[in-house]
Amino acid sequence: MADRNPNPNSLRLQLLLLQLLLSNSLELHPLDRDSLLDFKSQLSDHTASLSTWTGDPDCTTWTGVTCSNRTGRVTRLSLPGLSLSGPLHPSLSRLPSLQTLDLSSNNLSGTLPCFNAAVRSLAYLNLSRNSIAGGVPTCIASLKALSAVDLSSNGLRYSISPRLVFSDRLILLDFSANSLSGPVPARVGPGLLFLDLSNNGFSGEIPVELTEMNGLQSFSIAGNRLTGEIPATIGNLTSLQSLDLSRNSISGSIPLSISGCFQLLRLKLDHNNLSGVLQPGIAALDGLRFLDLSHNALAGEIPLPLAGCRSLESVDLSSNGLTGELNGAVEKWTELRELSVAGNRLSGPVPGWAFSFPSVRSLDLSGNNFSGPIPGDGDFNASADFNDRGDPAPVEILVIDIVDRQLRFNYVFKSTVGIDLSGNLLSGEIPEWLFGLPGLEYLNLSYNALVGQIPADLKNMGRLKSLDLSHNSLSGEIPAAGISGLRELKSLNLSYNRLSGLVPREEKFYRFFPGAFAGNPGLCVEYNSEGCRGAAEAEGMAVGAVEGDKGLVSVWACWISGVVSFYVSVVAMFLAAPARNFILPSSFSMAEM
Repeated sequence: MADRNPNPNSLRLQLLLLQLLLSNSLELHPLDRDSLLDFKSQLSDHTASLSTWTGDPDCTTWTGVTCSNRTGRVTRLSLPGLSLSGPLHPSLSRLPSLQTLDLSSNNLSGTLPCFNAAVRSLAYLNLSRNSIAGGVPTCIASLKALSAVDLSSNGLRYSISPRLVFSDRLILLDFSANSLSGPVPARVGPGLLFLDLSNNGFSGEIPVELTEMNGLQSFSIAGNRLTGEIPATIGNLTSLQSLDLSRNSISGSIPLSISGCFQLLRLKLDHNNLSGVLQPGIAALDGLRFLDLSHNALAGEIPLPLAGCRSLESVDLSSNGLTGELNGAVEKWTELRELSVAGNRLSGPVPGWAFSFPSVRSLDLSGNNFSGPIPGDGDFNASADFNDRGDPAPVEILVIDIVDRQLRFNYVFKSTVGIDLSGNLLSGEIPEWLFGLPGLEYLNLSYNALVGQIPADLKNMGRLKSLDLSHNSLSGEIPAAGISGLRELKSLNLSYNRLSGLVPREEKFYRFFPGAFAGNPGLCVEYNSEGCRGAAEAEGMAVGAVEGDKGLVSVWACWISGVVSFYVSVVAMFLAAPARNFILPSSFSMAEM
C-alpha cells in the first residue's frame, strides 16, 4: 500500500514555487485598472498591442504598464510606436502616482487634455509624433513635478499664452514641428536647459528675456518667421552649447557679444538675411565643432583669427559674398571633416592643403573664382578619409542625454564623401591622384577650363556614384574599360568637351543618354556592326538593337528620342549656367546638423 504521508521535501518545494509565483505578480490598484480600461475603450488598436489589457489584477501582465511595489498604483505608462489611434481620454488624469507618460509615435488625435493637479507626480510627458491638435492649455503648467515635456511633431496651433510658465523643475521643453504662431514665448520656464521651438510659425523678434535664461544649454527656434536682429545680450547665455536660429528672416550682423557663449559646440545661423563681415569674435568659441552661416549676405574675407577654432569639424559658409583667397585660417582647422564655401566670390589658387586635412570627407569649393591648376604632384598627400574608411553616410545625428541636469552631446558625424570644384576658372590637367581615391562617392569638376585626357585607370574608385566633367576642354578618348568598372555609378556627364574616339555599344553607356556625351563632335557612338554615329545622332538612334530580353526599340520611339535629345542639347547650350544647377546638381547637399 502506498505511503500516504506527505514528503517534507516535496512540501517545501511546492511552498517555494508558490512564493516565487506570488513575488512575481503585483496587484494593480482597482481604480487605476478602471482608468486604463477607460483609456483603452476610446482607442483603435490596429496591431492588438493592448491585447493583454483584459482586466487581469496582475499589473505585470499589462503591456507598457509599471506599478508601485508598495501601493499597486501605476507609476509608468509607456506605449510608444504601437500605431494606436483615437483621442486621449481624460481618465489618464485619474492616475495619481503616474510619473512617466510616453505615448509618442502613434496616431493619437483630439486636443491636449488638461492634466489636473491630481497627477501630482508626473515628471516626464512625451506625446510627440502624433496628430494632436488645438492649443497648448496653460493648465499643463500646474503640474509642478514636470521635468520634461515633449509635444513635438503634432498639429498644435495658435499662440502660446504668456501665462504658460512652468516651474523651476522643468528642464526640457520641445514644441517643435507644430503650427504654433504669434510671438515667441519669453518666459516659459526659468530653469530650462533645453528649449526647442523650431519649425512652427512664430513671428516677431527674439525676446531679450530669453537671453536672461543663463542656464539654457540648447536653444533652437529654426524654421519660423522671425525678423529683427540677434539680441546683443546673446552673450549672457554662458552655458549654451547648441544655438540654432536658422531658416528665418533675421537681419543685421552677428553680434560681437556671441563670444560670451564660450561653451558653444554647434552654431547654426544659416538661411537668414545676416550681413556685414564675418566676425572674428567667433574665434573666441574655441570649442566650436559645427558652424553653419550659409545662405546669408556676409561679406569680406575669412578672418585670420578664426584659425583659433581648431575644433571645427563641419563648416558651411556657402552662398554668401565672401571675397579674397582661401587663407591660412582654414588650414588650422585640423579636425575638419566637411567644408563648403560654394557660391561666394573667393579667388586665387586652390591651395594644396585644402585636400590634405586628415579627416575630411566632403569639400565643396564650387561657384567661385578660383583659378590656376588643381594642385597635386607625386608627393601629394590625399586625405585619409577619402581613402575608403568604409563608413556609411547618413546625416549627422545630435543626441541629447539629460543626466544630473546637464546636457551631454553625443553624435555620429557622417556625410557623403566627395569633392566639388565646379563653376570656377581652373585650368591645366586633372591630376592623377584625384582619380585614385577609393572612398570618393562624387566628383564634380564641371564648368572650368581643364584640358588633357581622362585617366584610363579608375579601378580605385569603386564607390563612385556621380562623375561630372562636363563643360571643359578635355580631349582624347573616353576610358571605356575604366568607366564600365564603376559598378555604383548612377550619374555620368562628359558633355561639351573635345573628346573623340568610340563610345562602346554597351548598356552601361547607353543608360547615361541623353546628354552624357553631347557637345563632343569628335565622339563616335557605336551603333551596330556596320559602324558608328556621331554622339548627337546616336542619342536619338536606338539604343535600338539592344539584345537579349529587352528586345528591339521601335523606330518611332527612336525618332521621338532623337527629336527630344536635339532640343535638350539646344536648350542646354543657351542656358548652360542655369541648366547646370537645375538638371545636374553640382554637389550633394551638406548634412543637416
